[in-house]
Amino acid sequence: MSTEEISELRHLEFVVLGLVSEHPCHGKDINKRIKERGMRAWTAIGESSTYGVLKNLKNKGLLESWVEEEDNRVVKIYKITEKGTKLLKRMILKILSEFFGKNDPDFYMAFSMLPCLSQKEQIEVFSNSLKKIKIHKKELEEMLAENTHQPLNVRGLFIHPIKILQADIEFLKKVIEEIKQGGGQFESKPLS
Repeated sequence: MSTEEISELRHLEFVVLGLVSEHPCHGKDINKRIKERGMRAWTAIGESSTYGVLKNLKNKGLLESWVEEEDNRVVKIYKITEKGTKLLKRMILKILSEFFGKNDPDFYMAFSMLPCLSQKEQIEVFSNSLKKIKIHKKELEEMLAENTHQPLNVRGLFIHPIKILQADIEFLKKVIEEIKQGGGQFESKPLS
């Protein structure tokens, strides 16, 4: 199966592949990092489902594995393949570039993978999203202006998303500024 044949990953596959991309690891390590990072608050991944996802990713050729002894037990270690790296980077770029201000677990996961992107790529994806959010906010503001005579229960359907989008705009501006100042660089290296 070529990378082109796998157009996207399911959310849980995206989560696990992203964590494995950080460094070779085993399922227990992945579950530990998910717990430490509070990821279960915004992604639906159970401890036992991690192992099934690892197996699926390996079957798709996105991971490779081998067995090692660790603390007097045998564990299966997983590492991302070149095919997995290419697909992961393509998905990160797509998700971050197309974010337009909504509660999206894939955005949170892609955001957590910023070290996979170069500084230039980070600025580019967030600048693209910022443009999309501003356009969406303007459209909602125009719709609100057309509906000023409507009761609050109708106007509120425009007011609330506008406020959320404004918060997203402020957040992305802060992120871009921090990246420009070198704050977007981490221990990991960008995926090629």
